Amino acid sequence: MRATTATTATTATHIAPAAPAIRVVVAALRLAAAALVVVAIVVQLQRSLEVWSAQGAPDIPTKLVNFFSFFTIQSNVIAAVALAIGGVLLLRSGASDPRWFAVLRVCATTYIATTGVVFNLLLRGFELPQGATVIWTSEVMHVVIPILVVLDWLFAPGRRRLGFGVIGTVVIYPVVWAVYTMVRGPFVTDAVTGATSWYPYPFLNPDTSPNGYLSVAFYVVLIAVLIGAVGAGAIAVSRTGRAGRAAASDAASAG
Repeated sequence: MRATTATTATTATHIAPAAPAIRVVVAALRLAAAALVVVAIVVQLQRSLEVWSAQGAPDIPTKLVNFFSFFTIQSNVIAAVALAIGGVLLLRSGASDPRWFAVLRVCATTYIATTGVVFNLLLRGFELPQGATVIWTSEVMHVVIPILVVLDWLFAPGRRRLGFGVIGTVVIYPVVWAVYTMVRGPFVTDAVTGATSWYPYPFLNPDTSPNGYLSVAFYVVLIAVLIGAVGAGAIAVSRTGRAGRAAASDAASAG
């Protein structure tokens, strides 16, 4: 009996350090991915500034607002923030994610996954109007980071169980972004090309879409359904059983 106890204790001694080691590795990967996002955005922005300067564009402030109005840029920024915070939390705590971070994390996962799906299905091959695209930065923001964030949501330690009521929080930002984009678009001009409107993606431009606002509405609804489905799927994943995850659902968010 003593031998069995000693063997168990010895085994536990060897296994216990594995959990902290995994957290350190995942934290390092999160921080590295967040840094990669920052580098990709800065490099693409620098290239865009070079192109605008070469064109003699007098409206650089407007073009900067345009650059940061892309859902791709914003969703990658949100992902980078979530990754950076998540990296720090893993290093500082052995518990499951605090609820506020779990909500941020599921939002970031939903938005960046949507970015990857929409780009690769609808936009791959299009030259978007942020200036000459730096190919590797585009692949980072549309392929690498979406995959990494989804994998992080699926497998990283600390994921908290969430209720389906959180989907209401998940959809707030995309709705605000869509309204902002469609309201702002008709009032943005381009002194170089002479364009009298600006939309970040061709399927949102009623001036060039086959059926004008009807076509735009179709894509907006389609993407809204996609975001809702991805968000619901991410929440469903959080509710599956796995060791080390918080077992109790947040009653306020359950729905």
